[in-house]
Amino acid sequence: MSDQTGQIPESAGEDPRAYERPSVTVDLALLSVREGALCVLLLRRDRAPFLGAWSLPGGFVRIEESLDEAAMRILRDKAQMSNVFMEQLFTFGAVDRDPRARVITVAYYALVEAGRFDEALKASVELSLFEILVPWADETGGAVAICSAEGETEPLAFDHAEILGMAVKRLRGKLDYTPVGFELLPERFTLRQLQEVHEAILDRRMNKPAFRRRMLDKGGLQATGERESGVTYRPAELYRFLEPNAGPGQNQEG
Repeated sequence: MSDQTGQIPESAGEDPRAYERPSVTVDLALLSVREGALCVLLLRRDRAPFLGAWSLPGGFVRIEESLDEAAMRILRDKAQMSNVFMEQLFTFGAVDRDPRARVITVAYYALVEAGRFDEALKASVELSLFEILVPWADETGGAVAICSAEGETEPLAFDHAEILGMAVKRLRGKLDYTPVGFELLPERFTLRQLQEVHEAILDRRMNKPAFRRRMLDKGGLQATGERESGVTYRPAELYRFLEPNAGPGQNQEG
């Protein structure tokens, strides 16, 4: 235990009982693209601190849980979703990030096809989708803001504006060399839809011919021979993403 000065004596050595224990939480940044905008699923807090404010779905890690198990529990219980692939984003440990106590959070992020949020939004009136407003260009990084469907900006609880900003920075950094953008699309998609995803993530317009040429030259796309339906304009060709090391003749639907 610490002495009267709050210092840990050297004799404590590696004895974990001699040290104060911070709490650990998990927060989830669940991102999507809807109507040309990068969005995030948020939860209205029903308790202090930040009562009534919007936050990332999150919670404390139980003593018997791994971090991944806690993340999946929070995804199910608070975000009303399942079967979402998430990966660890970053660990946030500023001493004053939580006014209640010393709390370290491990943030996860996931890319979710927009239609999958619909059931979650129906299941809980405390969940809502917000557009992410990014005040910095490229991969500069920093806090972001959120905007409701009514056009109102809202404050985020805790340091969730910084967590969300880190998720956007990571996503932008991976967009050009990994297939992350395809996770925000249906199984069959048009090149227009793919461009809209890139534009939403990067927050800038892109040259249509140049974008399409670059995407096709990179490989990884296979024309399905089908065209989109239910449109009033000339239907565009549908493509699908080919997993790495899969030849054009291999079935990717299994």
